[in-house]
Amino acid sequence: MNVKVLLTFLALAVVAIIALNWILAVGLARSPTCPVVVLNDKIHQEIEQQRNTLPWLFGDLSPEEMTSVLEYLKSHLEVKLVSCNKALPSDNFIYLIELQVPPKGEVLRFLNGQGSKPPRKARAVVVFGGQAEPNVTEYIVGNLLKPTYHKDVTSQKYQGVNFNSRPLPTSEYVEIFFKMGLGKVAQVLKESFGVDAKGLLPLDSAPRGFKSGDRETWFPFLRNIGGLFMHPVPFEVLMDHSSKNSSDWKVKKVYYNGQYFDSLEHLADDYSNGRVKKIMLHRKQDEPNYASLKPRGETRKVLPPMQYEPEGIRYHYEENWVNYLGWNFAFRQNVESGLQLFNIEFQGKRIVYELSIQDLTSVYGGITPSIMRTKFLDTAYGIGRLTNELVMGVDCPYVATYIDTHHFLDSEEPQTVRNSICVFEQNFGKPLRRHTSSWFPPLSYGGLSNSALVLRSISTIGNYDYVFDFIFYQNGVLETKVQATGYAQTTFYSKDGLKYGTRIEENILGNIHTHFLHFKVDLDVEGTQNCFETKDVVYEKQKNPLNPDVEEFMPTINRQVLETEDQAAFKVGQKTPKYLSFINLNSNNEWGHPRGYRIRVVSYTPDNLPPEDPQEKGISWHRYQLAVTQHKEGERTSSSMFNQNDPWNPAVYFAGFINNETIKNQVTVSYNIQCGAKLSIPTPAYVSN
Repeated sequence: MNVKVLLTFLALAVVAIIALNWILAVGLARSPTCPVVVLNDKIHQEIEQQRNTLPWLFGDLSPEEMTSVLEYLKSHLEVKLVSCNKALPSDNFIYLIELQVPPKGEVLRFLNGQGSKPPRKARAVVVFGGQAEPNVTEYIVGNLLKPTYHKDVTSQKYQGVNFNSRPLPTSEYVEIFFKMGLGKVAQVLKESFGVDAKGLLPLDSAPRGFKSGDRETWFPFLRNIGGLFMHPVPFEVLMDHSSKNSSDWKVKKVYYNGQYFDSLEHLADDYSNGRVKKIMLHRKQDEPNYASLKPRGETRKVLPPMQYEPEGIRYHYEENWVNYLGWNFAFRQNVESGLQLFNIEFQGKRIVYELSIQDLTSVYGGITPSIMRTKFLDTAYGIGRLTNELVMGVDCPYVATYIDTHHFLDSEEPQTVRNSICVFEQNFGKPLRRHTSSWFPPLSYGGLSNSALVLRSISTIGNYDYVFDFIFYQNGVLETKVQATGYAQTTFYSKDGLKYGTRIEENILGNIHTHFLHFKVDLDVEGTQNCFETKDVVYEKQKNPLNPDVEEFMPTINRQVLETEDQAAFKVGQKTPKYLSFINLNSNNEWGHPRGYRIRVVSYTPDNLPPEDPQEKGISWHRYQLAVTQHKEGERTSSSMFNQNDPWNPAVYFAGFINNETIKNQVTVSYNIQCGAKLSIPTPAYVSN
């Protein structure tokens, strides 16, 4: 090739590279952005009012406020109070302190400029074990920061709270394991599992007994090594801790390798005298730990993709209030049930007054005494309390805003969990909407990238980690998502257990279980007088106007406004209409249709526990895919921290909310949704590594 020609090509290549670099630089400097919603002065004023008032109305108690309630109760309850972390059931102690959210009517009157600002109050749960008749009492304490009164609201809020339905504080667990005395079977543990008592860790189970008032718990055990939930052993102990005096507590039954014994001494004696079918685990302590989360093999030191915000964040966060592209809302972390969102507005109009988690449940099956009856209700442990610090770059993006939370539950002073909530904008890597017009010239394209705001919290409740997401899209759609991760709860493998699960490792059975979640959604569409409308498809036979001899089936819309709670309670397995909406019959759009918001329940709902099971009353919301009820301050929640330990006579009986009252054009309607997260039959893929 001629040298001049070669130099010419090289010069053109250099010019092309420079031009491309210039184009890229300009393109990056002018990165495509979604149009920012322009708000009028009135909406700006409303946003400013929310910024100044919503933290007061819905913000969690500060440590200073919790301490003021604690000190007030200590000086005004006129009983000796013991710190919760040192208390026994025979003591009096304060178990919980958190915000008492004001009644909805008071809040709306204030936000609408028709009433005064509701005072800040706290709710406090106090265990009175030192009384002749022990009880659990819930108080409202006000006003903060300088409380002057407390009011007993137990009977107003619950249909009854049995003393033995109270959650177990840490101090009670400690006393149980001290009284258990595993040293009595040291030889059994060493020869069977290669560990002493300190090498085993107990798990919990519930409910605790067979009838209301019982308080006896089967404790299964795991070997204390990495990924401990994948190391069950065939050894369980039933402790009777129903008496408020711990000196009366005792071991009631022992389970070892498929056999039952009346006490630990009975097991030890029969074991020593050769009257027991023994077991020796093959896997040794010093072998590689197959179930830990530690990486295996070679790891590639290549960074994964990360989020990038070329012009900074597009949302505003302050205390517990968030503003994002037309969205405004307040949030809090309920120590009992988890995240709650309030006063959710889009384009300056309230669409949801409350969106909140109510409870998480797991129902298990198996042949060991603990797992065969286990029905966990996670509010008993505190879904909001069991949050942990979120890991940047894994749990949430590096660019997220991280928020601390404070709680007082099962402690002697307020606790702070750093970075336990995150807020970030997520680009989902696909269009929210798009269209290419290619059938007719000229060719054109229009689209919008799908970015949305995410509010996230993660609770670790025993073996499972639950990732809670509330997602706000630019088109006015609000989505809730819950992802369960962590470890499956397992039992020691036996052939008889295959009816209840799958063998997932040498000595492990992954037990069948279901996950159910319950949400409360209180929608306010153009005000509080709403109706619940269903739409379904009906095929009608019609004659073709061009050919009367031909009949065609045409899909038509069957609209129905439901009148009563019974009509709007859709049970699991019942066919549900395709469209479920809250509408306002007094507010039409420009084409004459009532304004409304559609509800979509997209998760699969497993079969629920049959209502004839006596324990089902404690989780009666399992019966319904969806239920619409009148709003009542006495029906704020569908579950409670007391339901797990007394499901036979639950403190909150959700099915009792549904009593055929009218729901058409009511002042407010509370909307309860059950999301059956999944039916889980574990496979070897459940073992982390």
